Amino acid sequence: MTAPFFSYSPIVSRPALRLPEGKRIAVWFGVNVEHYEYGKPALSLAPFTAGLTPDPLNYGWREYGPRVGIWRLIDAFDQAGVRPTAIVNSEVCDRHPAIIAAGVERGWTWVAHGGNNSTWQAGFGLEEERAYIAGVADRIAQATGARPRGWLGPSLTASANTLDLLASLGFTYSLDWGADDEPFRFTVADGQLLSVPYSTELNDIPFYAIHGQSGAEFRQALVDAFDQLYAEGATRPRVLGVGLHPFLSGQPYRTRYVADAIAHMKQFPDVWFPSADEIADWYLKETS
Repeated sequence: MTAPFFSYSPIVSRPALRLPEGKRIAVWFGVNVEHYEYGKPALSLAPFTAGLTPDPLNYGWREYGPRVGIWRLIDAFDQAGVRPTAIVNSEVCDRHPAIIAAGVERGWTWVAHGGNNSTWQAGFGLEEERAYIAGVADRIAQATGARPRGWLGPSLTASANTLDLLASLGFTYSLDWGADDEPFRFTVADGQLLSVPYSTELNDIPFYAIHGQSGAEFRQALVDAFDQLYAEGATRPRVLGVGLHPFLSGQPYRTRYVADAIAHMKQFPDVWFPSADEIADWYLKETS
């Protein structure tokens, strides 16, 4: 069965796009700023205690992110001169306002990431999901002064109605379907909605929490992907979206590897470091 949300389009058969100023590659970093509910099982360092309440081991591990890890990543991005995109649960606006304030001060772009990361976007009725998405967007807009134009479902979950609802509610793009190195248009009932590339492999959750790989291996994968896409960008520009989580990449023995990968990328000419919103705007302009 083929997913009904987009059509097949081989990248080699499309007209070549042109990045701003003739750049060869666009690299954007999504920092996932999340809240995990107390007493609910979630992504865990030690699954054998994940069903317990309280679960100090795993809850404390995740809470390291907003308390410490996010600030280490902020410092790394500030020093690199690269502005990340914040992929944020709306409950963070109430629980961690200092993070919201730091992002507003730096002019971050905000992508809506559901209410919290313990409630998956599944099992909703149509109108219930519509109200849920609208409420998330409203709270982020109220807290940041900017209504989010992009959406990422908690743990990349979605219903069969999600894309139609996002389009009808005025969103520009979704990050859920990591199927391409370029943006593409979804098939929606009304209006339009884009997919902006966001890698499901070049993401620190599979690297660290699922596969148990090291920071050095994550850095090498980022560098290898960049080098390959940069080479391909000589004839057809590419987009690389990298997902980071403060309780993982914000650990003291890991942040340096993100910084090292960015330093490698910045050695090359013709590299663009946009926000996710800027990628969507570029694509819409290029294909209008």
